Amino acid sequence: MSASAAAVPQPGRTRGFLRLVMIEHSVFALPFAYIAALTAMFQRDRSIDWGTLLLVTAAMVGLRTFAMACNRIIDREIDARNPRTAGRELVTGAVSVRSAWTGALIALVVFLGAAALLNPLCLALAPVAVIPMVVYPYGKRFTDFPHAILGFAQAMGPVGAWLAVTGEWSWDAMILGLAVGVWIGGFDLIFGSQDVQADRAEGVRSVPARFGIPAALYGARAAHAVTTALLVWYALATDAGAFFWAGLVIVAVAFGYEHTIVRPHDLSRLNRAFFTVNGFIGIALFVCALLDLVVRGLTV
Repeated sequence: MSASAAAVPQPGRTRGFLRLVMIEHSVFALPFAYIAALTAMFQRDRSIDWGTLLLVTAAMVGLRTFAMACNRIIDREIDARNPRTAGRELVTGAVSVRSAWTGALIALVVFLGAAALLNPLCLALAPVAVIPMVVYPYGKRFTDFPHAILGFAQAMGPVGAWLAVTGEWSWDAMILGLAVGVWIGGFDLIFGSQDVQADRAEGVRSVPARFGIPAALYGARAAHAVTTALLVWYALATDAGAFFWAGLVIVAVAFGYEHTIVRPHDLSRLNRAFFTVNGFIGIALFVCALLDLVVRGLTV
């Protein structure tokens, strides 16, 4: 095999890396970036710029992939000592640390390249978006509130998507970004509840580990109540129509369902709450927001 052929990642390695970064979980953040971008396009000239939307997609997926790869690399020793995460690819050797770093750097180049093609402001602010992605994995080592760092990192998605379209700051995008950040921080409280024993044994810090599972679940409920309020504020600020409001009703019902199936002494349905319900929330609100914009005059 030639040196050039050897340098090309093999299909098995690529699939292993995609499993490592859980590429399918992009569904959590992407819908809200699309909502921001499409709303900005509606306010600008009521037409979809597909090129910009493609670059927003590349930037979002690239940055999230970089963040997940860094998370897995930095936490690989902690993961090896936690029964729930001991099967992750970097722990078992299915993906090497070198391959993970290679994938992370490629994803970072994709993100920076997309930012550069969007507009100068996006490129200038790109490092600001990268920093919390690297800081988050270390957060559990120095604060009981790493969920807030994750929320801040995720809040930048809608803001960045709006900037990508207009090249200008928007308070409307800030409201949506805050909603996303509080939402994701809230369900990270739920997700972290399954690792309390392992985290305490390893000295890993989190709200569930420090204050207990009941406190974490109550915190998640409060966070999702705030998320709902922020989405209502966003709807009012952008003069949203009936379909978007219908989407908010769906979101509120989904939040209610999520918090009925996870209880302090019964986490058996946590994965359903985390993956299924939260994935549904993002997609449902995006579909309703898109319908609302089209009905109001957005040209597809």
